[in-house]
Amino acid sequence: MMFKEIKPVLFGILFFGLVAGCLAQEENNPDQQVKRFLEKQQSEWRDLNVPMEDGQVLYDLIISNNYQSALEIGTSTGHSTIWIAWALSKTGGKLTTIERDEGRQRQAIENIKAAGLTEVVTFVLGDAHKLVKTLEGPFDFVFSDADKDWYTQYFKDIDPLLKTGGTFTAHNVLQPISGIREYMDFVRAHPEYVTRVDSSSNAGIAISRKQ
Repeated sequence: MMFKEIKPVLFGILFFGLVAGCLAQEENNPDQQVKRFLEKQQSEWRDLNVPMEDGQVLYDLIISNNYQSALEIGTSTGHSTIWIAWALSKTGGKLTTIERDEGRQRQAIENIKAAGLTEVVTFVLGDAHKLVKTLEGPFDFVFSDADKDWYTQYFKDIDPLLKTGGTFTAHNVLQPISGIREYMDFVRAHPEYVTRVDSSSNAGIAISRKQ
């Protein structure tokens, strides 16, 4: 009689222990932590952030090429930053990301922390027009998503720091924004780069690989 009373209790302990173990295992899985955060925030990325489709493009570029030294120009609140940092966490790389707005950067730092990627990212606050010229590099991956009429100058400043085989990417190139046509004409004509445009979203990403 006593055994029959205890058995359900033991079963309950084992069941909840198993559930707790699975949850603990999931908490210790970096991929699960990033995925949960991205899914939770999916409808909140409005403040100058890339759509999810473009984040996936950046992630895939880094993984497929094993890039390890990345630069982002224009952090905003960190959606693209998370995708880039997530990929770099797989390749053993690091990301430097520049943002001029202190409030957006503060939110990006919180988001990166919530995604569990703090150790991968170095945040720099300031004017990218000046800061990009001071960088030492080298880089093998660059994502530009700041002021579009400065894209060409960012490219010129970064070109000497970009490794052969590295990729310079630029966002919003399918949209009628000032500076985009000039930039696209420049990179397509550059003899050391092969450029294609990814249209996974209606924003478009120019992907220029250094030969």
